[in-house]
Amino acid sequence: MILPIRTSIRPQQTPYANYTLIAVNVLIFLFEYYADRRTDGIGFRHWMLQFMLTPARPHLWQFVSYAFLHGGLAHIIGNMFFLYLFGNNVNDKLGNISYLCLYLGGAVFAGVGHTFLHISPALGASGAVAAVTGAYLVLFPQTLITVLYWFFFIGTMELSAIYFIAFKLIVWDNIVEPRFSSAAVAYDAHLAGYAFGIFAILLMLSTGLVSGNGLDLWSMIRQWNRRRRYRDVVSGSYDPFTGQKKAKRIWVKEVKTDVPTQQEEEIRRLREEIARRTVQRNLPAAAEAYLQLIKLDSEQILPRQYLLDIANQFAGQSRYAESAQAYEKFLANYAGYEYVEQVELMLGILYSRYLHQPDAAIKYLKSASGKLSEPGQLKMCQDELAKLQT
Repeated sequence: MILPIRTSIRPQQTPYANYTLIAVNVLIFLFEYYADRRTDGIGFRHWMLQFMLTPARPHLWQFVSYAFLHGGLAHIIGNMFFLYLFGNNVNDKLGNISYLCLYLGGAVFAGVGHTFLHISPALGASGAVAAVTGAYLVLFPQTLITVLYWFFFIGTMELSAIYFIAFKLIVWDNIVEPRFSSAAVAYDAHLAGYAFGIFAILLMLSTGLVSGNGLDLWSMIRQWNRRRRYRDVVSGSYDPFTGQKKAKRIWVKEVKTDVPTQQEEEIRRLREEIARRTVQRNLPAAAEAYLQLIKLDSEQILPRQYLLDIANQFAGQSRYAESAQAYEKFLANYAGYEYVEQVELMLGILYSRYLHQPDAAIKYLKSASGKLSEPGQLKMCQDELAKLQT
């Protein structure tokens, strides 16, 4: 038995749409059932059957309403757990409106898939959750998912999202396992939901509706295609100008190419490693790769969030000199950052308490004190300045 328990990334902003969907699902579930005094038990409100998806005679509203009904406590707990696990980061990436459209679109598409292939009624958010999980696969394929496993013993391990979702959740759970199970589960609705989530996000990335980060599935596909075309060019079987296979080998007298130096190749490799490790939230490894990078070329600049994460990581490891250097580089290149005063405050604290450079500390603390609005941070800044100026 394998169960995912957490992902290696956390949303940058509060995923309001996902929390709202979870709350709505739970409230509707509580409303579905009532205390039956005659049997001293819990009964299903029969008039809600009209909101289930009935493939024999479906109504349009059922393609959405069925996704907010659940058949029991285990059913809703499982769906909401997976929605929480994968939905928060997808919501953070897409924004609230686009995320709601993805969720509802996944519910509709999963319902259509079930209706075409089955006549049995269906209910549950599994198809919509599958669409969200498929979107996570495309957006964050290289992140790590911590899974809990138990067979003869219990333990945890980390798997890349692309392998866990593609092979465990999609292939094994919905294609292989159904051959050995007689459970009444709408597997085809799940597969339709996964397909919708995967292809919808690939389309958004390819058209620029959603910004990529160089580590998403679309970027991986493009990189693979560039390498494939390069191999064809080198082998003489592909013409990059016409896009057609060459009818015969063409001999040229001289070919001049810009061959990257060994140092340039190493810089490229280190930047890719930093990006990959940062996305996986393996910040200690990203920080070590960053030190190797600036040793090769001190002028190298990372994307804003990567550099800030690494500077924070150094501070957390008590590597104050490296942290201050990273923060300095951040301020030099991202002076327009919306929370620049917090970076200046951190630099001032580092120079004052740990690096014993009072002049630098006063410079940054004075700059931060004129911008800070949070009372606790402002007081900390003013107190530190007072100590240095006495």
